[in-house]
Amino acid sequence: MSSWHATKAKRVRAALERLGWKEKRRSGSHRTLSRSGWPDVVFAFHDNEEIGPRMLARIAKVTGLVPEDL
Repeated sequence: MSSWHATKAKRVRAALERLGWKEKRRSGSHRTLSRSGWPDVVFAFHDNEEIGPRMLARIAKVTGLVPEDL
């Protein structure tokens, strides 16, 4: 069983910002986030959208996010 639970995109984005990810560019719901020492990441979710456990795990893999950050 996954340690991730479905979470609103707004909460995930806030957690990423606390980790040092900054919005580099925006086009509608697509946001390009950047952090020094990491490749850029496209975050393509509306704030009220639920992000499921599998997608959260994928986001975590490229951003360094852990369940405790949420």
